[in-house]
Amino acid sequence: MKLHLGGPLALALLATTIGTGSGTANAADPTGSRTVTLGYSVQGRPITAVETGDLDSPNRTLVVGCIHGNESAGIAVATRLARGAPPSELDLWIVPDLNPDGVTAGTRGNGHGIDLNRNFPWRWQPLSGLFDSGPHPLSEPESRIAYRLISRLQPRISIWFHQHLDVVDESGGSLAVERRFAALTGLRLARLTREPGSVAGWENHRFRRGTAFVVELPAGTLDRSAAARFAKAVLTVSRAGAPRSQAG
Repeated sequence: MKLHLGGPLALALLATTIGTGSGTANAADPTGSRTVTLGYSVQGRPITAVETGDLDSPNRTLVVGCIHGNESAGIAVATRLARGAPPSELDLWIVPDLNPDGVTAGTRGNGHGIDLNRNFPWRWQPLSGLFDSGPHPLSEPESRIAYRLISRLQPRISIWFHQHLDVVDESGGSLAVERRFAALTGLRLARLTREPGSVAGWENHRFRRGTAFVVELPAGTLDRSAAARFAKAVLTVSRAGAPRSQAG
């Protein structure tokens, strides 16, 4: 099933998709998967999400494979999750690539040269150069797409893949979840700089019942076994839920 969500009715339409399955309308516990077109990039490329699993579960996880165009290894993890069997007791939302213009150009920023991870409305600051934060928060269509999706879903866990530091970041949410993910993947746990206008910072500030964190993958591409290991870790921590304890 493929849905297209764009323009001013996107938020209302997205609300109607949550809790409905690709099977029969009266299914007690609908499972399956579908693709949703969330909107379009600066240069008109579609930004899609795959919803898979238990489609009416309140236990929702969001995975974003790429937000910086030159840090695209997480797309392999997202693709692995999207192609896997729908998980039970979990409503999993996967956005393989939030910045298709940047990926195409091999640049950090989007089609306007804006760093999307400095463009969210929590401690936003005007920045220029490589980390250009845009003229104001949510100035970019890609940022607005993520903002609308997260505001509607309010996921219990959000995982944002980056590169190339090879760590799980203590991003300000549940330290227990971050620690568990690091142990499952063999990455070290470290607290990176809390950047202004970051999406994980905004999520952890805005939605206190959930937790968002950054996973910095190693440089280069992920082989199949590594992508499978990270995908399995996503499912493991997601099924356990996201207690907000020991927030940093």
